[in-house]
Amino acid sequence: MSSSTGSADRGEALGQSEAFLDFQEQLSRVAPVDRPVLLIGERGTGKELAASRLHYLSRRWQSAFIALNCAALTPSLIESELFGHERGAFTGAQQRRAGRFEAADRGTFFLDEIGAIPMQAQAKILRVVEYGVFERVGSAAPVEVDVRMVGATNADLRRMVNKGQFKQDLLDRLAFEVLFLPPLRARQEDILLLANHFAGRMARELGRESMPTFSRSAQQALEGYPWPGNIRELKNVVERAVYRSPDDRIADIRFDPFEALTPQAAPAASSAEPPAPDSPASPAIDQLASLPLKDAVEQLQLDRLRKALQATRFNQRQAASHLGLTYDQFRGLMRKFKARLKV
Repeated sequence: MSSSTGSADRGEALGQSEAFLDFQEQLSRVAPVDRPVLLIGERGTGKELAASRLHYLSRRWQSAFIALNCAALTPSLIESELFGHERGAFTGAQQRRAGRFEAADRGTFFLDEIGAIPMQAQAKILRVVEYGVFERVGSAAPVEVDVRMVGATNADLRRMVNKGQFKQDLLDRLAFEVLFLPPLRARQEDILLLANHFAGRMARELGRESMPTFSRSAQQALEGYPWPGNIRELKNVVERAVYRSPDDRIADIRFDPFEALTPQAAPAASSAEPPAPDSPASPAIDQLASLPLKDAVEQLQLDRLRKALQATRFNQRQAASHLGLTYDQFRGLMRKFKARLKV
């Protein structure tokens, strides 16, 4: 649960990939239009950052930007948090308290994880969106507000509507524009750009004077990883690598902080080249675990690439889609493994 009236750290809104630039263009286009917006994206893709940027590009930029993570609240607390309450409205309500909608008056109210809002509260939010009016908990007196709503989720809201878990009317009103944040795996060109940004910032935080650099094997590991946690995961991985590195040359990238540093995963072993596979058989987990991280990632990439080609009868565009990659990303993998690819 968070609330803010100042600008978020927009330094992380970096990118040069087509997917990133296309999203930023859509965001800039809808920002001046004073209507609700839904942001759909996986965890860690920067939905609050996008909402903050939308606010500061809008005509409301001088007013409050209020953020609330709906998943962090229990159903019994969410209405009080949203709409405020009167003294004596419930046990522990010792004085009147304004809610987030009042705090966001004339500004922007960002509701993250909007799919977690109970149905009863959804009905009251719909009234605010339609009429700009609500009542505090424990009061019948109307409170008027002028708020722009921005919702965000990684849930399938249309499916929730069909299951009776989300109000169709509210979805209709919030979905004036629906923007989809691209996952980091669709922003291949941005991975090293973001990694260098996070590395430099972490180095400054640690009081280091020199800008960290990534070894070639570290760059390949970063670019070859699927990033299920997206930008948030990349930030954590890079900051951890900088903190643990004895100097400014970062050679050891560990994606799992719970993984023990074994001799095979030590930086000195990272330059070893994996043996070329003699057959198209999939590498066993035990075999991968015995390899340096860079080599294990490449072995897994090679195996997935081969299987995707076989599954799609060597149709490269279908294979790219099968792997969740753009065609350019897929072609990059094909070039990388051309000498070792046996299909």
